Amino acid sequence: MAGSSFGTLVRLSTFGESHGKALGGILEGIPAGFSIDTEELQKDLDRRRPGQSAIVTQRKESDRVQFLSGIFEGKTLGTPIGFLIENEDQKSKDYDEIKQAFRPSHADFTYQQKYGIRDYRGGGRSSARETVSRVVAGSIAKQILAKEGIRIDAFVDQIGLLKWTGEWKAELKEISESTLVRVPSLELAVEMEELIREVRKDGDTIGGSIRCVIEGVPAGLGEPVFDKLHAELGKAMLSINAVKGFEIGSGFGAISMRGSEHNDLFTTDGKTTSNHSGGIQGGISNGMPIDFRVAFKPVATIMKDQETINDAYEQLTLSGKGRHDPCVVPRAVPIVEAMAALVVLDYFLIQKAYHS
Repeated sequence: MAGSSFGTLVRLSTFGESHGKALGGILEGIPAGFSIDTEELQKDLDRRRPGQSAIVTQRKESDRVQFLSGIFEGKTLGTPIGFLIENEDQKSKDYDEIKQAFRPSHADFTYQQKYGIRDYRGGGRSSARETVSRVVAGSIAKQILAKEGIRIDAFVDQIGLLKWTGEWKAELKEISESTLVRVPSLELAVEMEELIREVRKDGDTIGGSIRCVIEGVPAGLGEPVFDKLHAELGKAMLSINAVKGFEIGSGFGAISMRGSEHNDLFTTDGKTTSNHSGGIQGGISNGMPIDFRVAFKPVATIMKDQETINDAYEQLTLSGKGRHDPCVVPRAVPIVEAMAALVVLDYFLIQKAYHS
């Protein structure tokens, strides 16, 4: 299906539906000879996995990955890496009511318009369950980048109106991962968890944002004009389910600044005194940390009655059913890291090809 592949030299193609037999992917362009830590990869999958805490969907999936090709005796072969993740806990009966109905703010209507047919069970191909394949591929990319001294850390920095405004340091990763909401503040984590529980009790959902900091990226990654590094990162992030916004560096905050405030002044070591550019200038990395934010909308499925239409364009009332996240943001952290890793590794290898 068009639109199911991503990347240039490092290219991921995914397949599968939310309630189908399995999901999976084919990852091409990974160089030969890299050792893959499957336990570390599984940890990333567990961070995305449903049912991991009381504040996420209670669908129970082990999300154990099976590698079919491309890895032998723990090392990459340089050939396509094929992998599979089986679905284990589908409750398709929960979706019988929407066989002909279109859920508000879901992809039901648009998929029907595009293809003339859709898998209504759990959203089918449009379900966020598709992202499990991205986490597998992205975790491999992260491990390869780590060997090059490149570190990718994503974390929740806002849920609703609750926002973390601290200064990011790599040491905070342990704190963020120790909380259910993955925010680098134990105090704020308690408030965010309470907010999510209140929203869930009310049968509603809430949005938030994830910040991602990529350290160790050398200067020179990215292409001029149409293939700018931040443009590709933006495309990657906006391809994630429920994402409604992307900003890098100062982002929309730059609107209220003057050039004298916003300019990143150079020091004699080639670094800059500030990082309003978010580590990218002219579409090319400048050696400073790449720093961006991703905004997520409230999950579209709510446990309240809503007015909608069916495939005959007749008005009806739809009741929310099934197992859904009251806030998808905490589970999306490893997805953001995965997509960032795929982009950076792709551009890293492209740059390497220039100098080979």
